[in-house]
Amino acid sequence: MALLDVKDLGVTFATNDGTVTAVNGVSFSLERGETLGIVGESGSGKSQLSFAIMGLLAKNGRARGSVRFKGHEILNAAPSVINARRAVHISMVFQDPMTSLNPYMRVCDQMAEILTHHQGMSKADALKACVQMLDAVKIPDAKGRVRLYPHEFSGGMRQRVMIAMALLCRPDVLIADEPTTALDVTVQAQIMSLLRELQAEFGMATILITHDLGVIAGFCRDVMVLYGGQVMETAPVDPLFESPSHPYTRGLINAIPRVDTQGETLVTIPGTPPNMLRAPKGCPFAPRCAYAAEDCDDHIAPLTAFAPGRLRACNRSLKDLA
Repeated sequence: MALLDVKDLGVTFATNDGTVTAVNGVSFSLERGETLGIVGESGSGKSQLSFAIMGLLAKNGRARGSVRFKGHEILNAAPSVINARRAVHISMVFQDPMTSLNPYMRVCDQMAEILTHHQGMSKADALKACVQMLDAVKIPDAKGRVRLYPHEFSGGMRQRVMIAMALLCRPDVLIADEPTTALDVTVQAQIMSLLRELQAEFGMATILITHDLGVIAGFCRDVMVLYGGQVMETAPVDPLFESPSHPYTRGLINAIPRVDTQGETLVTIPGTPPNMLRAPKGCPFAPRCAYAAEDCDDHIAPLTAFAPGRLRACNRSLKDLA
């Protein structure tokens, strides 16, 4: 039995202009200690996928499909069921450390609230546990800094506080949504190294959501590529980078700037992401794909296995893409 098993997950939003499809039929499973990277451009559905799993969709959002944690269905479950698992068993590091913390509350109060609510700790014991976790995420002078306000921390230190909050209850699954956004390259490396150490220490399964394939390459074991709310390709990290099987994945990899060459033109993917208010009938990437044919506009190919651990959703054969 998988630790986390997601089947045919779909997310839609009711708006004044119509129904927006953010996620469409996504499936994956995760075992303890595994790391899954979810990559794609902005608007591909990465964050809404995680919000659906966490039960944090906006009021106008609707989720369908199945999300099972340790065999128990949690998608659209009662608030009491979700609250019993959220933070305790499944936790999340949110995208922007600059706005995710309450600026009017001291860090100690925001962290201790998690332990007093979910673990029933006294305030004194919760404060000690908070200091220990801040030490674990390598914040200097944690005992003295725990009583500071968020604005008294740098961006990198705020992200460490967010990670510490997410790990307070020793969750089984950690979802990290763009954990290095707005951080400089040096701090990004520190944060990813920290996550790797903490995952090994606590034995968590981790879902890393990002648009940065460089981060994926250095941290994840498996990768799921999203576009237009749908899975384009899944594969272990090394085979994906060595021989991407979907035109969209190839476009993402080709767009990564190289440091070993000079004077080359920066490669981009032409066109713009689809308007999901009018979700395309066929492959969502077809209008931007150099290999697209007429059948690509009519239907999207199902995810099909073509190598061990590898799936792709493309109407063109691998020979066509050679």
